[in-house]
Amino acid sequence: MTTPLVMIAGGGIGGLSLALTLHQIGVPCAVFEAVRDLKPLGVGINIQPNAVRELFDMGLTAQVLDTVGVPAREWALVGLNGNDIHAEPRGLDAGYNWPQYAVHRGAFHMLLARSFEDRAGKQALRLGHRVTGYEKHADGTVTALIDTPEGPTTQTGTLLIDAMGIHSPIRAQMHPDQPPIHWGGAIMWRGTTRARPIRTGSSFVGLGTHRHRMVIYPISHPDAQGYAQINWIAEMTLDPGAGWEKSGWFRPVQIDDFAHHFEDFKYDWLDVPAMLRAADIAYENPMIDRDPVPTWVDGPVALMGDAAHAMYPTGSNGASQAVIDARTLGAAMVAHGVTPQALQAYNDQLCEPVSQLVLRNRGAGPFGLLDLVETRCGGHFDDIDNVIPAEERAAFMAAYKAAAGFAKDQLNAAPRTIAQGARARGL
Repeated sequence: MTTPLVMIAGGGIGGLSLALTLHQIGVPCAVFEAVRDLKPLGVGINIQPNAVRELFDMGLTAQVLDTVGVPAREWALVGLNGNDIHAEPRGLDAGYNWPQYAVHRGAFHMLLARSFEDRAGKQALRLGHRVTGYEKHADGTVTALIDTPEGPTTQTGTLLIDAMGIHSPIRAQMHPDQPPIHWGGAIMWRGTTRARPIRTGSSFVGLGTHRHRMVIYPISHPDAQGYAQINWIAEMTLDPGAGWEKSGWFRPVQIDDFAHHFEDFKYDWLDVPAMLRAADIAYENPMIDRDPVPTWVDGPVALMGDAAHAMYPTGSNGASQAVIDARTLGAAMVAHGVTPQALQAYNDQLCEPVSQLVLRNRGAGPFGLLDLVETRCGGHFDDIDNVIPAEERAAFMAAYKAAAGFAKDQLNAAPRTIAQGARARGL
């Protein structure tokens, strides 16, 4: 039997999670990443308990994750006048068997890269290799077309998994008539500030309205002085008809370019303008996604992560879903081998429900509660129960968790995605 080879286009969070999964189940793989030198880029992201469970099963323990982030204890929405709309415990405090983590995206990415190289060898992560397309063959194999610093080259293997993100050329080849990237009018400014954590000390707080809000949470444990790295996202919704014409999708900006929009966000428990102006760095980018496609699979080629389902970050699902994609692909190979049938099983399980999640997030995801408050009372209230009863708030959040795959009781009762010691069928 010829030894299979799975080629992974893209060495981001999704691609490396898949690489670690394939190594775990005995599938030879190679990761082709366009950048020549991996660096810890980006700011904060959240990893939901369903994805943390998978990371633990991949051998990334709580002790390891604590080096790149902090377990989240609370998720809260707060109105413009500083009063709570909804607050609930998260992770272990909520009764999950696994924590929810808020991590520095770049540090988490580097952790995945180091872990894969330690297990599979440095030669398995090929930097400076950008996959530009693919060719399928009559014998069932697939060839990746690759640009390198030395010129174009190719690699033929059993399967090709596209983890190249929202601008993926593989997705464009698979779906040549796909609509352009979708922008609904929201602009995000993201950064970090060294400050004292608020509320529980590890709270995810959404503050403001559906169209004008802040998201704030720590991504490190407090130091000896009680300070942590606080991740923040400042958002404004503009006229989407104007289009997004500025160059760059994630560009550094000056704080004064946007801080004035949030001058009124001052409370006895938080001074947002002061927090913004104390930031280490700030980036600007539009909130974008892509319309769902009918399939993520073309024979021996499959999409995953943002290449499959780029979505608004309103529900903290992007990185989590990429990890789930990786583990679902691994489980499919345990059941069906390193075959197109495994890719189809993965597609059948995830494509439709995750496509619906993309659209749900476009409708504000869990932040839809802010929209309800704005609609019903203009954003100002004394008693939230008179605006949205507790039962309605709880039902709204429960529906979102179920759609996103981290409803507590179902997750706690679910068997492992990949049984301990499992190997891909036929290996």
